[in-house]
Amino acid sequence: MEGFYYKNYDGIGLAELVKKKEIHPKEIVTEAIKTIEVHNPKLNAVINKLYEKAESMAENVDYNGSFAGVPMLLKDLAQEMEGERITFGSKVYQNHYAKVDSNYVKQVRRTGAVFVGQTNIPEFGLMGITEPAIYGPARNPWNTEHTPGGSSGGSAAAVASGMVPIAGANDGGGSIRIPAAYCGLFGLKPTRGRTPVGPLSGRSWQGAAVDLLLSRSVRDSAAMLDALSIHEKGAAFHTLPFDGSYLSQVQTNSDKKLKIAFTVRSPLGNEINPDCKEAVMKTAKYLESLGHQVVEKEAPVDGRKIVYSFLTMYFGEVAAHLASLEELLGRKVKMNDVETTTWIIGLIGKATSAEEFVLSLREWDKAAIEMETFHETYDFYMTPTTAMLPAKIGELDPSRNEKLAMQFSGSLGLGRVLKKAGIVEQVAENNLKRTPFTQLANLTGQPAMTLPLHLSQEGLPVGVQFMAARGREHLLYSLAGELEQSALWVPVQNNSFFK
Repeated sequence: MEGFYYKNYDGIGLAELVKKKEIHPKEIVTEAIKTIEVHNPKLNAVINKLYEKAESMAENVDYNGSFAGVPMLLKDLAQEMEGERITFGSKVYQNHYAKVDSNYVKQVRRTGAVFVGQTNIPEFGLMGITEPAIYGPARNPWNTEHTPGGSSGGSAAAVASGMVPIAGANDGGGSIRIPAAYCGLFGLKPTRGRTPVGPLSGRSWQGAAVDLLLSRSVRDSAAMLDALSIHEKGAAFHTLPFDGSYLSQVQTNSDKKLKIAFTVRSPLGNEINPDCKEAVMKTAKYLESLGHQVVEKEAPVDGRKIVYSFLTMYFGEVAAHLASLEELLGRKVKMNDVETTTWIIGLIGKATSAEEFVLSLREWDKAAIEMETFHETYDFYMTPTTAMLPAKIGELDPSRNEKLAMQFSGSLGLGRVLKKAGIVEQVAENNLKRTPFTQLANLTGQPAMTLPLHLSQEGLPVGVQFMAARGREHLLYSLAGELEQSALWVPVQNNSFFK
């Protein structure tokens, strides 16, 4: 198509061109491949290129699909594509190939989207940064010295740089919202049970983790949630279906005056970056100017208990993952099969009792009940998405002495010693203090979204998070659609890779 500029369009915009037969899907895929080849050497967002398969898919697109002919990347975690390698960001899986499509991939195929590759993640998706040993760090298009976040960091870098308009993502503790906030994107974590997790499992991280995507526009996220909202028979969790279209909610500006609670206090009590505070405060003022009631009020939950109950699950899931690797490898898992930090987390998980695990899950349920009551009064709960700006690449690496200590402890299997030494508290303080706001929605099962509503003094995007009661994604999309049209919205096109 004459005058066609690929980066000017979101996913739905590209699909509209395809449906009008103004451009062929193969032409769009060609542009996506060119853009990946130009930007990926600097950003390291795409770790597996599926160009030949994409070109074949582009020849057989369903023109009726909501994303007909739209190039998309899949995350290298829980988004298996039959016959393709899926490594979970780990060298131990470097020769592992998916036997079937995940249900997520099956549903996305029906939209007409074309898979052009897979994106970089931290090992097993465990970190809020993306710096795996096997692939090296992904970088932030706004400033390549900084992380794009994690665990969907490669997806975020790819979308924010214009490689693709949408990319697969999942969120077990903030892995959609953190990279979206760091890269100036829109990201929504759906209600627990809203999107498929099978067919290989019925739950992910005890229901904390759910799948959707990262996008530049609100409407792309909404349209994909419409496509992914299915009743999955084998799933451990289900949520009531939404009687309507999420996409239609993006264009629906309700006259209803909302009641919004907000806070700029960390649930861990640590300091918050001034830009992260300012993002929330100016959003609060804007919403108030529209006639909404905005009240400074913290959620009725114990923030520290939430963090520690999240970590108990986190440790236990890693231990279980390492144990399950024995069947794949045909031998016991060794320390050098995975990164040292992953091994240490697994050791702590092995040292965690069933009693502790069950008690932590009870905290999830307690918090969910408290938040449902909270949302009987407040439509939304607004916080900073993150407490700090994105770290520089390598900034969060353990020191040399810490690495030596971990290697020594790991080689001796000193999980209980590490646990008694207060390693859980140390992990919480040193890592989750950067991102203490996102885990609550994962544990309660609520939907939550981040919007790019501020630019820091350093020129890095800052996200504002909104949470709603379970099953109320439609309210979030309606608000997001309104804010997307406001002067607060920071255009992702402002980063140098997009220009």
